[in-house]
Amino acid sequence: MKKSLKSLLLAVMLTTLCVAPAHALEYTIDGADDYLFGRPTSDDTTYEWENPNVDRSKNTALIPPGFGTPTSYLPNSGEYLTPNFVPGALNGGLVNQVGSVGNPNGGTSTNTMGGGYPVPDTSLDSSGFPTVDSGSSTGGQATAFTEVTSGLYYANGSLGTLKIPSIGLTVGVYEGTGSAPLLKGAGHFEGTSIWNGNVAIAGHNRGVRNDFGKIHMLKTGDTITLTTALGTRTYAVTSVSKVSVNDTSGLSASTDNQITLYTCVENQPAFRWCVRALES
Repeated sequence: MKKSLKSLLLAVMLTTLCVAPAHALEYTIDGADDYLFGRPTSDDTTYEWENPNVDRSKNTALIPPGFGTPTSYLPNSGEYLTPNFVPGALNGGLVNQVGSVGNPNGGTSTNTMGGGYPVPDTSLDSSGFPTVDSGSSTGGQATAFTEVTSGLYYANGSLGTLKIPSIGLTVGVYEGTGSAPLLKGAGHFEGTSIWNGNVAIAGHNRGVRNDFGKIHMLKTGDTITLTTALGTRTYAVTSVSKVSVNDTSGLSASTDNQITLYTCVENQPAFRWCVRALES
């Protein structure tokens, strides 16, 4: 009898447990720690305002210039990836940017594409400096001029040495303002005088060579010395100015003995620093 009663009570208890609601059972599951999950691969990019009409397709993509080349540090410089698709190419607006200052949108000489730098009206060499005709003059007046001849070259291939004590500069001067001469030192503008009259010289201000990196800091009266096979001449600075890349007035022949120095303006490819000095 007792055994039957125990069996009955056990059956009742089991029945009660089976009909109990699910929420009456308490249980917890621990989640994985944060470090077990990888970080999200997407993020919310913050965009600043910019011209919404700028073409950023492959049509305007540039192949960057080589590392250490004269234009490697200039923004928007290089060669077009697909030159035939550059905006304006079919209308004569293609601008070849190899070795010269960049023009972000290509465009025509008046830059009708908008947003870019003006295309120089004068011819530029591989370093972005203007070229000059040997017939430059001062409007019919008698000018002083000394042509570069084979007898004026030194054994190392230079035409002389330029010194500017106030900025600690001593650099050789080589004929031409293209990439090759400016990798050696300062470059003499072809077509300008090398001794009497106006001697025009260019140089880099950063990159592989930064010979002219401080010429914009020169002050009136600072001395510049040029030594060539014809002798040594000292000049005194008369002006330091920022000029347009189109301005070639500093390359004109003169009646006075003077020297004109050019270099690029950092991050402003449409301009050049121009230093003028007269014989002292």
